[in-house]
Amino acid sequence: MPAQQLPLVAADAAARPVHAVRPAALERFLAGLPTAQASFLRGAGFAAKADELALLPGDGGIAAAVIGLGEDRSPFAFGSLSTRLPEGAWRLEPGDYEPGAATLGFCLGAYHYGAFKAAKRTPARLVSPTNSQRAASEAAAIWMVRDLINAPANVLGPAELADAAIALGEANGASCKRIEGRALDEGYPTVATVGRGSTRAPVVAAFHWRGSKATEKSPLLSLCGKGVCFDSGGYDLKTQSGMLRMKKDMGGAANVLGMARIVMEADLPVRLALRIGCVENSVSGVAMRPLDVIRTRRGLTVEVGNTDAEGRLVLSDLLAEASDERPDLLVDCATLTGAARVATGPDLPALFCNDDAWAAALLAAGTATADPMWRLPLFDGYDSWLDSPVADLNNISGKAYAGAIVAALFLRRFIARDTKWAHIDLFAWNESTRPGRPEGGEAQTARAVVAAAETMLITS
Repeated sequence: MPAQQLPLVAADAAARPVHAVRPAALERFLAGLPTAQASFLRGAGFAAKADELALLPGDGGIAAAVIGLGEDRSPFAFGSLSTRLPEGAWRLEPGDYEPGAATLGFCLGAYHYGAFKAAKRTPARLVSPTNSQRAASEAAAIWMVRDLINAPANVLGPAELADAAIALGEANGASCKRIEGRALDEGYPTVATVGRGSTRAPVVAAFHWRGSKATEKSPLLSLCGKGVCFDSGGYDLKTQSGMLRMKKDMGGAANVLGMARIVMEADLPVRLALRIGCVENSVSGVAMRPLDVIRTRRGLTVEVGNTDAEGRLVLSDLLAEASDERPDLLVDCATLTGAARVATGPDLPALFCNDDAWAAALLAAGTATADPMWRLPLFDGYDSWLDSPVADLNNISGKAYAGAIVAALFLRRFIARDTKWAHIDLFAWNESTRPGRPEGGEAQTARAVVAAAETMLITS
Protein backbone atom coordinates (compact mmCIF):
# COMPACT_ATOMS: atom_id res chain seq x y z
CA MET A 1 0.00 0.00 0.00
CA PRO A 2 1.40 3.44 -0.85
CA ALA A 3 2.98 5.47 1.94
CA GLN A 4 1.20 8.63 2.92
CA GLN A 5 2.99 11.95 3.14
CA LEU A 6 3.58 13.46 6.57
CA PRO A 7 2.29 17.06 6.87
CA LEU A 8 5.78 18.52 7.32
CA VAL A 9 7.65 21.09 5.24
CA ALA A 10 11.29 22.13 5.49
CA ALA A 11 10.58 25.84 5.29
CA ASP A 12 7.89 28.24 4.15
CA ALA A 13 8.29 32.01 4.27
CA ALA A 14 4.53 32.40 4.34
CA ALA A 15 4.05 30.11 7.34
CA ARG A 16 1.92 31.65 10.05
CA PRO A 17 2.91 31.36 13.73
CA VAL A 18 1.34 29.05 16.30
CA HIS A 19 1.88 29.99 19.94
CA ALA A 20 1.67 27.15 22.48
CA VAL A 21 0.81 28.52 25.91
CA ARG A 22 0.31 27.12 29.40
CA PRO A 23 -2.01 28.76 31.96
CA ALA A 24 0.83 29.92 34.21
CA ALA A 25 2.43 31.83 31.33
CA LEU A 26 -0.77 33.21 29.81
CA GLU A 27 -0.61 36.74 31.25
CA ARG A 28 3.02 37.15 30.23
CA PHE A 29 2.12 35.95 26.73
CA LEU A 30 -0.82 38.35 26.46
CA ALA A 31 1.35 41.25 27.57
CA GLY A 32 3.65 40.64 24.60
CA LEU A 33 0.88 40.64 21.98
CA PRO A 34 -0.43 43.63 20.07
CA THR A 35 -3.20 45.28 22.09
CA ALA A 36 -5.95 44.25 19.69
CA GLN A 37 -4.99 40.58 19.71
CA ALA A 38 -4.59 40.51 23.50
CA SER A 39 -8.00 42.11 23.89
CA PHE A 40 -9.49 39.59 21.47
CA LEU A 41 -8.19 36.65 23.52
CA ARG A 42 -9.27 38.17 26.82
CA GLY A 43 -12.71 38.90 25.42
CA ALA A 44 -13.03 35.34 24.15
CA GLY A 45 -12.18 34.00 27.60
CA PHE A 46 -9.08 32.17 26.39
CA ALA A 47 -7.56 30.36 29.39
CA ALA A 48 -4.84 28.19 27.77
CA LYS A 49 -6.68 25.01 28.73
CA ALA A 50 -5.52 21.83 27.05
CA ASP A 51 -6.61 21.68 23.38
CA GLU A 52 -8.12 25.16 23.52
CA LEU A 53 -7.48 26.84 20.15
CA ALA A 54 -7.89 30.48 19.19
CA LEU A 55 -7.25 32.04 15.77
CA LEU A 56 -5.90 35.58 15.97
CA PRO A 57 -7.15 38.14 13.46
CA GLY A 58 -4.80 40.39 11.51
CA ASP A 59 -4.94 42.89 8.68
CA GLY A 60 -5.06 40.16 6.03
CA GLY A 61 -7.35 37.74 7.86
CA ILE A 62 -6.07 35.11 10.27
CA ALA A 63 -2.59 36.14 11.33
CA ALA A 64 -1.69 33.57 13.97
CA ALA A 65 -3.03 30.85 16.24
CA VAL A 66 -2.76 30.06 19.93
CA ILE A 67 -3.09 26.53 21.31
CA GLY A 68 -3.60 25.98 25.02
CA LEU A 69 -1.54 23.19 26.53
CA GLY A 70 -2.96 23.09 30.03
CA GLU A 71 -0.60 20.82 31.97
CA ASP A 72 -0.43 18.24 29.19
CA ARG A 73 3.18 17.48 28.22
CA SER A 74 2.39 14.58 25.92
CA PRO A 75 2.52 14.73 22.12
CA PHE A 76 -1.27 14.65 22.12
CA ALA A 77 -1.40 18.25 23.38
CA PHE A 78 -0.70 19.11 19.73
CA GLY A 79 -2.80 16.31 18.27
CA SER A 80 -5.74 18.32 16.97
CA LEU A 81 -3.81 21.17 15.32
CA SER A 82 -3.44 19.69 11.85
CA THR A 83 -7.19 19.38 11.36
CA ARG A 84 -8.30 22.52 13.21
CA LEU A 85 -5.85 25.05 11.80
CA PRO A 86 -6.72 26.49 8.40
CA GLU A 87 -4.94 24.81 5.50
CA GLY A 88 -1.47 26.05 4.65
CA ALA A 89 1.87 26.18 6.43
CA TRP A 90 2.34 26.99 10.11
CA ARG A 91 5.37 27.27 12.36
CA LEU A 92 5.57 26.66 16.09
CA GLU A 93 6.90 29.56 18.12
CA PRO A 94 9.26 28.75 21.01
CA GLY A 95 7.52 27.89 24.26
CA ASP A 96 7.25 25.57 27.23
CA TYR A 97 7.10 22.31 25.29
CA GLU A 98 9.40 19.81 23.62
CA PRO A 99 9.58 20.41 19.84
CA GLY A 100 9.92 16.71 19.02
CA ALA A 101 6.79 15.85 21.00
CA ALA A 102 4.93 18.68 19.31
CA THR A 103 5.98 17.47 15.87
CA LEU A 104 4.96 13.92 16.67
CA GLY A 105 1.57 14.98 18.01
CA PHE A 106 0.89 17.23 15.03
CA CYS A 107 1.65 14.40 12.61
CA LEU A 108 -0.32 11.76 14.50
CA GLY A 109 -3.41 13.94 14.40
CA ALA A 110 -3.09 14.37 10.62
CA TYR A 111 -3.36 10.65 9.92
CA HIS A 112 -6.23 9.37 7.78
CA TYR A 113 -6.67 5.89 6.32
CA GLY A 114 -7.30 6.94 2.73
CA ALA A 115 -7.15 3.72 0.75
CA PHE A 116 -10.85 3.84 -0.07
CA LYS A 117 -12.14 7.25 1.00
CA ALA A 118 -10.45 10.64 0.85
CA ALA A 119 -10.15 12.82 3.92
CA LYS A 120 -12.68 15.60 4.33
CA ARG A 121 -9.93 18.20 4.16
CA THR A 122 -6.22 18.60 3.61
CA PRO A 123 -4.40 18.89 6.94
CA ALA A 124 -2.46 21.98 7.81
CA ARG A 125 1.30 21.66 7.33
CA LEU A 126 3.99 22.26 9.92
CA VAL A 127 7.43 23.69 9.33
CA SER A 128 9.67 21.01 10.85
CA PRO A 129 11.34 22.26 14.02
CA THR A 130 15.09 21.85 14.34
CA ASN A 131 16.20 18.34 15.34
CA SER A 132 12.79 16.78 14.78
CA GLN A 133 13.95 13.97 12.49
CA ARG A 134 13.39 11.28 15.14
CA ALA A 135 9.87 12.52 15.77
CA ALA A 136 9.11 12.43 12.05
CA SER A 137 10.48 8.90 11.82
CA GLU A 138 8.31 7.78 14.73
CA ALA A 139 5.27 9.41 13.16
CA ALA A 140 5.91 7.65 9.85
CA ALA A 141 6.30 4.33 11.66
CA ILE A 142 3.02 4.84 13.51
CA TRP A 143 1.24 5.78 10.27
CA MET A 144 2.56 2.52 8.79
CA VAL A 145 1.26 0.53 11.78
CA ARG A 146 -2.13 2.20 11.52
CA ASP A 147 -2.32 1.57 7.77
CA LEU A 148 -1.61 -2.13 8.25
CA ILE A 149 -4.21 -2.56 11.01
CA ASN A 150 -6.86 -0.50 9.22
CA ALA A 151 -6.51 -2.44 5.97
CA PRO A 152 -9.50 -4.75 5.50
CA ALA A 153 -8.78 -8.46 5.57
CA ASN A 154 -9.64 -8.92 1.90
CA VAL A 155 -6.79 -6.51 1.11
CA LEU A 156 -4.27 -7.57 3.76
CA GLY A 157 -3.95 -11.33 4.12
CA PRO A 158 -1.01 -13.41 5.30
CA ALA A 159 0.94 -12.98 2.05
CA GLU A 160 0.46 -9.21 2.01
CA LEU A 161 1.46 -8.82 5.65
CA ALA A 162 4.59 -10.84 4.98
CA ASP A 163 5.26 -8.68 1.91
CA ALA A 164 5.09 -5.57 4.10
CA ALA A 165 7.61 -7.02 6.56
CA ILE A 166 10.04 -8.09 3.85
CA ALA A 167 9.73 -4.72 2.10
CA LEU A 168 10.52 -2.92 5.36
CA GLY A 169 13.55 -5.08 6.01
CA GLU A 170 14.90 -4.79 2.48
CA ALA A 171 14.43 -1.01 2.47
CA ASN A 172 16.75 -0.84 5.48
CA GLY A 173 19.35 -3.34 4.31
CA ALA A 174 18.23 -6.28 6.44
CA SER A 175 18.73 -9.93 5.56
CA CYS A 176 15.19 -11.21 4.96
CA LYS A 177 13.54 -14.63 4.86
CA ARG A 178 10.06 -15.73 3.84
CA ILE A 179 9.14 -19.22 5.08
CA GLU A 180 6.12 -21.03 3.65
CA GLY A 181 5.00 -24.39 2.31
CA ARG A 182 6.91 -27.48 3.45
CA ALA A 183 9.61 -25.43 5.17
CA LEU A 184 6.91 -23.78 7.28
CA ASP A 185 5.33 -27.14 8.13
CA GLU A 186 8.67 -28.45 9.36
CA GLY A 187 10.05 -25.35 11.07
CA TYR A 188 6.94 -23.69 12.47
CA PRO A 189 4.30 -26.40 12.97
CA THR A 190 2.05 -24.28 15.17
CA VAL A 191 1.91 -21.47 12.61
CA ALA A 192 1.16 -24.01 9.89
CA THR A 193 -1.57 -25.65 11.95
CA VAL A 194 -3.38 -22.40 12.71
CA GLY A 195 -3.18 -21.25 9.10
CA ARG A 196 -4.11 -24.45 7.31
CA GLY A 197 -7.85 -23.83 7.56
CA SER A 198 -7.67 -20.88 5.17
CA THR A 199 -7.21 -20.91 1.41
CA ARG A 200 -4.69 -18.11 2.04
CA ALA A 201 -1.54 -19.96 3.06
CA PRO A 202 0.33 -19.12 6.28
CA VAL A 203 3.74 -17.44 6.09
CA VAL A 204 6.51 -16.55 8.53
CA ALA A 205 8.39 -13.38 7.61
CA ALA A 206 11.71 -12.75 9.32
CA PHE A 207 14.73 -10.48 9.02
CA HIS A 208 18.00 -9.71 10.75
CA TRP A 209 19.56 -6.24 10.75
CA ARG A 210 22.63 -4.62 12.22
CA GLY A 211 23.19 -0.90 12.80
CA SER A 212 26.08 0.73 10.96
CA LYS A 213 28.00 1.06 14.24
CA ALA A 214 27.05 -2.37 15.58
CA THR A 215 29.26 -5.44 15.62
CA GLU A 216 28.67 -9.16 16.05
CA LYS A 217 28.94 -8.60 19.80
CA SER A 218 26.45 -5.71 19.95
CA PRO A 219 23.23 -6.24 21.93
CA LEU A 220 20.53 -8.25 20.17
CA LEU A 221 16.95 -7.02 20.35
CA SER A 222 14.50 -9.65 19.13
CA LEU A 223 10.87 -8.91 18.21
CA CYS A 224 8.03 -11.36 17.55
CA GLY A 225 4.50 -10.49 16.49
CA LYS A 226 1.16 -12.23 16.14
CA GLY A 227 -0.06 -11.65 12.58
CA VAL A 228 -3.55 -13.16 12.46
CA CYS A 229 -4.96 -11.20 9.52
CA PHE A 230 -8.50 -12.30 10.29
CA ASP A 231 -9.70 -14.40 13.21
CA SER A 232 -13.04 -16.15 12.87
CA GLY A 233 -12.23 -18.16 15.99
CA GLY A 234 -12.02 -21.36 13.97
CA TYR A 235 -14.36 -24.17 15.00
CA ASP A 236 -14.81 -22.36 18.33
CA LEU A 237 -16.48 -19.67 16.27
CA LYS A 238 -16.69 -16.11 17.51
CA THR A 239 -19.99 -14.28 17.75
CA GLN A 240 -20.83 -11.62 15.15
CA SER A 241 -19.86 -8.80 17.51
CA GLY A 242 -16.72 -10.62 18.60
CA MET A 243 -15.64 -11.17 15.01
CA LEU A 244 -16.41 -7.68 13.74
CA ARG A 245 -12.99 -6.08 14.32
CA MET A 246 -10.88 -9.16 13.78
CA LYS A 247 -9.03 -7.62 10.86
CA LYS A 248 -7.02 -6.00 13.65
CA ASP A 249 -5.86 -9.33 15.09
CA MET A 250 -2.55 -8.79 13.32
CA GLY A 251 -1.98 -5.68 15.44
CA GLY A 252 0.89 -7.30 17.31
CA ALA A 253 2.78 -7.96 14.08
CA ALA A 254 2.10 -4.41 12.90
CA ASN A 255 3.40 -2.98 16.15
CA VAL A 256 6.69 -4.91 16.12
CA LEU A 257 7.16 -3.76 12.52
CA GLY A 258 6.74 -0.21 13.81
CA MET A 259 9.34 -0.81 16.51
CA ALA A 260 11.74 -2.27 13.96
CA ARG A 261 11.29 0.68 11.64
CA ILE A 262 12.09 3.17 14.42
CA VAL A 263 15.20 1.20 15.41
CA MET A 264 16.49 0.91 11.85
CA GLU A 265 15.78 4.49 10.80
CA ALA A 266 17.53 5.73 13.95
CA ASP A 267 20.46 3.45 13.05
CA LEU A 268 20.79 2.34 16.65
CA PRO A 269 24.03 0.46 17.40
CA VAL A 270 22.29 -2.86 17.99
CA ARG A 271 21.50 -6.10 16.24
CA LEU A 272 17.82 -6.61 15.48
CA ALA A 273 15.85 -9.76 14.74
CA LEU A 274 12.19 -9.76 13.73
CA ARG A 275 9.72 -12.60 13.20
CA ILE A 276 6.01 -12.41 12.46
CA GLY A 277 3.62 -15.29 11.97
CA CYS A 278 1.13 -14.37 9.25
CA VAL A 279 -2.03 -16.49 9.18
CA GLU A 280 -5.80 -16.45 8.86
CA ASN A 281 -7.81 -18.47 11.39
CA SER A 282 -10.68 -19.94 9.39
CA VAL A 283 -13.17 -22.79 9.45
CA SER A 284 -12.82 -25.54 6.84
CA GLY A 285 -12.52 -29.26 6.42
CA VAL A 286 -8.79 -29.05 7.07
CA ALA A 287 -8.83 -26.51 9.91
CA MET A 288 -7.53 -27.48 13.34
CA ARG A 289 -10.17 -28.95 15.63
CA PRO A 290 -10.78 -28.82 19.38
CA LEU A 291 -8.65 -31.45 21.16
CA ASP A 292 -6.21 -31.83 18.27
CA VAL A 293 -2.62 -32.24 19.53
CA ILE A 294 0.26 -30.34 17.94
CA ARG A 295 3.96 -31.06 18.29
CA THR A 296 5.68 -27.66 18.49
CA ARG A 297 9.09 -26.48 17.36
CA ARG A 298 10.25 -26.67 20.99
CA GLY A 299 9.25 -30.33 21.07
CA LEU A 300 6.41 -29.79 23.53
CA THR A 301 3.00 -31.20 22.62
CA VAL A 302 -0.02 -28.92 22.90
CA GLU A 303 -3.65 -29.96 23.12
CA VAL A 304 -5.97 -27.49 21.42
CA GLY A 305 -8.52 -26.72 24.11
CA ASN A 306 -9.94 -23.87 22.07
CA THR A 307 -9.31 -22.97 18.42
CA ASP A 308 -9.92 -19.31 19.24
CA ALA A 309 -6.78 -19.27 21.40
CA GLU A 310 -4.73 -19.42 18.22
CA GLY A 311 -2.51 -16.40 18.75
CA ARG A 312 -0.47 -18.05 21.47
CA LEU A 313 0.05 -21.03 19.16
CA VAL A 314 1.36 -18.74 16.41
CA LEU A 315 3.75 -17.07 18.82
CA SER A 316 5.03 -20.24 20.48
CA ASP A 317 7.22 -21.41 17.59
CA LEU A 318 8.45 -17.88 16.89
CA LEU A 319 9.44 -17.37 20.53
CA ALA A 320 11.19 -20.73 20.69
CA GLU A 321 13.38 -19.89 17.71
CA ALA A 322 13.97 -16.29 18.79
CA SER A 323 14.95 -17.18 22.36
CA ASP A 324 17.37 -19.83 21.14
CA GLU A 325 19.40 -16.99 19.58
CA ARG A 326 20.04 -15.72 23.13
CA PRO A 327 18.87 -12.13 22.62
CA ASP A 328 19.58 -9.45 25.21
CA LEU A 329 15.84 -8.75 25.16
CA LEU A 330 13.02 -10.64 23.50
CA VAL A 331 9.72 -8.77 23.07
CA ASP A 332 6.50 -10.14 21.67
CA CYS A 333 3.34 -8.18 20.92
CA ALA A 334 -0.12 -9.61 20.38
CA THR A 335 -3.78 -8.77 20.51
CA LEU A 336 -3.97 -11.88 22.62
CA THR A 337 -6.76 -11.83 25.20
CA GLY A 338 -10.00 -10.08 26.00
CA ALA A 339 -9.06 -10.63 29.64
CA ALA A 340 -6.25 -8.08 29.33
CA ARG A 341 -8.75 -5.50 28.13
CA VAL A 342 -11.03 -6.25 31.06
CA ALA A 343 -8.06 -5.77 33.39
CA THR A 344 -6.47 -2.63 31.94
CA GLY A 345 -8.85 -1.31 29.27
CA PRO A 346 -8.13 -0.48 25.62
CA ASP A 347 -5.52 2.24 26.14
CA LEU A 348 -3.20 0.47 28.58
CA PRO A 349 -1.46 -2.62 27.19
CA ALA A 350 -0.68 -5.35 29.70
CA LEU A 351 3.02 -6.07 30.22
CA PHE A 352 4.32 -9.43 31.42
CA CYS A 353 8.05 -9.60 32.01
CA ASN A 354 10.36 -12.14 33.61
CA ASP A 355 13.03 -9.55 34.51
CA ASP A 356 12.35 -6.79 37.04
CA ALA A 357 14.97 -4.39 35.67
CA TRP A 358 13.56 -4.63 32.16
CA ALA A 359 10.00 -4.31 33.45
CA ALA A 360 10.94 -1.13 35.32
CA ALA A 361 12.66 0.28 32.22
CA LEU A 362 9.67 -0.46 29.99
CA LEU A 363 7.22 1.08 32.44
CA ALA A 364 9.40 4.18 32.90
CA ALA A 365 9.81 4.57 29.14
CA GLY A 366 6.06 4.23 28.67
CA THR A 367 5.44 7.06 31.11
CA ALA A 368 8.18 9.27 29.65
CA THR A 369 6.97 8.84 26.06
CA ALA A 370 3.20 8.93 26.78
CA ASP A 371 3.10 5.38 25.39
CA PRO A 372 2.11 3.56 28.58
CA MET A 373 1.71 -0.03 29.68
CA TRP A 374 0.91 -1.72 33.00
CA ARG A 375 2.63 -4.76 34.49
CA LEU A 376 0.65 -7.87 35.35
CA PRO A 377 2.19 -10.89 37.10
CA LEU A 378 3.55 -14.12 35.69
CA PHE A 379 2.04 -15.94 38.65
CA ASP A 380 3.52 -19.41 39.01
CA GLY A 381 0.52 -20.60 40.97
CA TYR A 382 -1.58 -20.64 37.80
CA ASP A 383 0.91 -22.54 35.68
CA SER A 384 -0.66 -25.92 36.46
CA TRP A 385 -3.95 -24.66 34.99
CA LEU A 386 -2.41 -25.44 31.58
CA ASP A 387 -2.05 -29.15 32.36
CA SER A 388 -3.46 -31.60 29.82
CA PRO A 389 -4.15 -35.33 30.29
CA VAL A 390 -2.94 -36.16 26.77
CA ALA A 391 -0.22 -33.58 25.99
CA ASP A 392 2.50 -31.56 27.70
CA LEU A 393 0.09 -28.65 28.02
CA ASN A 394 -3.22 -27.24 26.82
CA ASN A 395 -3.50 -23.94 25.00
CA ILE A 396 -6.14 -22.75 27.49
CA SER A 397 -7.11 -23.19 31.10
CA GLY A 398 -10.31 -24.87 32.12
CA LYS A 399 -10.93 -22.06 34.61
CA ALA A 400 -12.70 -18.80 33.85
CA TYR A 401 -10.17 -16.59 35.61
CA ALA A 402 -6.88 -14.81 34.88
CA GLY A 403 -7.05 -15.32 31.12
CA ALA A 404 -4.28 -12.85 30.28
CA ILE A 405 -1.95 -14.32 32.90
CA VAL A 406 -2.58 -17.88 31.75
CA ALA A 407 -1.89 -16.89 28.13
CA ALA A 408 1.42 -15.32 29.18
CA LEU A 409 2.31 -18.45 31.18
CA PHE A 410 1.64 -20.55 28.08
CA LEU A 411 4.10 -18.44 26.08
CA ARG A 412 6.68 -18.66 28.86
CA ARG A 413 6.86 -22.44 28.35
CA PHE A 414 8.59 -21.82 24.99
CA ILE A 415 11.18 -19.28 26.15
CA ALA A 416 14.74 -20.58 26.46
CA ARG A 417 16.16 -20.53 29.97
CA ASP A 418 17.71 -17.21 31.13
CA THR A 419 16.20 -15.23 28.25
CA LYS A 420 14.98 -11.78 29.28
CA TRP A 421 11.50 -11.59 27.84
CA ALA A 422 8.60 -9.16 27.73
CA HIS A 423 5.14 -10.04 26.46
CA ILE A 424 2.78 -7.17 25.62
CA ASP A 425 -0.95 -7.91 25.29
CA LEU A 426 -2.41 -4.91 23.47
CA PHE A 427 -5.65 -3.73 21.85
CA ALA A 428 -4.12 -1.93 18.81
CA TRP A 429 -7.26 0.13 18.26
CA ASN A 430 -8.82 3.49 19.14
CA GLU A 431 -12.54 3.11 19.72
CA SER A 432 -13.16 6.82 19.17
CA THR A 433 -11.26 9.83 17.87
CA ARG A 434 -9.26 11.96 20.30
CA PRO A 435 -6.48 14.50 19.64
CA GLY A 436 -3.66 12.66 17.88
CA ARG A 437 -5.51 9.34 18.08
CA PRO A 438 -8.06 8.90 15.28
CA GLU A 439 -10.55 6.07 15.49
CA GLY A 440 -9.12 2.84 14.10
CA GLY A 441 -5.83 0.96 14.21
CA GLU A 442 -3.19 2.19 16.62
CA ALA A 443 0.45 1.71 17.50
CA GLN A 444 0.84 0.94 21.19
CA THR A 445 4.13 0.65 23.13
CA ALA A 446 6.26 0.94 19.97
CA ARG A 447 7.95 4.16 21.07
CA ALA A 448 8.24 2.97 24.66
CA VAL A 449 9.92 -0.32 23.79
CA VAL A 450 12.50 1.40 21.59
CA ALA A 451 13.17 4.04 24.28
CA ALA A 452 13.64 1.34 26.92
CA ALA A 453 15.97 -0.59 24.63
CA GLU A 454 18.06 2.53 24.08
CA THR A 455 18.35 3.00 27.84
CA MET A 456 19.12 -0.61 28.73
CA LEU A 457 21.11 -1.80 25.73
CA ILE A 458 22.99 1.31 24.64
CA THR A 459 23.38 3.93 27.39
CA SER A 460 23.51 1.69 30.48
